[in-house]
Amino acid sequence: MFIHNIDPVAINFFNIEIRWYSLAYIAGILLGWFFSKRIIENLNSNNKLEKINPKIFDELIPYLVLGIIIGGRLGYVIIYNLEYYLKNLLNIFFIWEGGMSFHGGLIGIIIAVIIFCKKNNIKTFIILDIISIVAPIGIFFGRIANFINGELYGKLTKGSLGVIFQNIDNNLRHPSQLYEATAEGLLLFLILCFFALKKKYIYRSGITSGLFLILYSFFRFFLEYFREPDVQIGYLMLKITTGQLLSLIMFFVGIVLIYKKK
Repeated sequence: MFIHNIDPVAINFFNIEIRWYSLAYIAGILLGWFFSKRIIENLNSNNKLEKINPKIFDELIPYLVLGIIIGGRLGYVIIYNLEYYLKNLLNIFFIWEGGMSFHGGLIGIIIAVIIFCKKNNIKTFIILDIISIVAPIGIFFGRIANFINGELYGKLTKGSLGVIFQNIDNNLRHPSQLYEATAEGLLLFLILCFFALKKKYIYRSGITSGLFLILYSFFRFFLEYFREPDVQIGYLMLKITTGQLLSLIMFFVGIVLIYKKK
């Protein structure tokens, strides 16, 4: 049993608060940028895709940051809590308090990459495939930040892994954020690296992106059963959550993408 009483503020300097949530996003972006350049160098050396200058990601990062922040925030506002934010418009900008949608962030990244690739005359799926490999790094840190914030907490449990989130109640709950960090972050990253970076792999544009969509949505759909549904939404038809519905859509998009690309 673990009693959760972690302060979401990492640094408080002269009333300037730096939260773990913000640091998690920074860490995910920086590590993703670093590994992306290494992946490009590896693929270039094995002639597995069109030659790309690793420095291209230096120019891409601002696009990705805007895509993640704008897409993730608007996704959460529109999909998960529209009624609240229509009454509190200024709170839409308080992203340091939490409230980001993965699926919204995903759409934001795709739009940002399309704009960047058209501007620089690069094939879109080559960049999306590379981002797909490193995206689980950001997901991992994001879920850790969710755990620190005590949000997206799990259902009641009697198991030894149970956590008491004091900001919620005094009941033992599944640390669903840590489950997701492990599966959607660490495990997904290892699988995609093994698949896309093995020596005999023949690069096909879009396949890695499709595999990411399928595996992420599979993990997310399953782990939603350990997580409390959003209070303001609850369950949808057939007792599935909004996250599960979006994951189903994402799963079938991944299958169609791989089918068409192969």
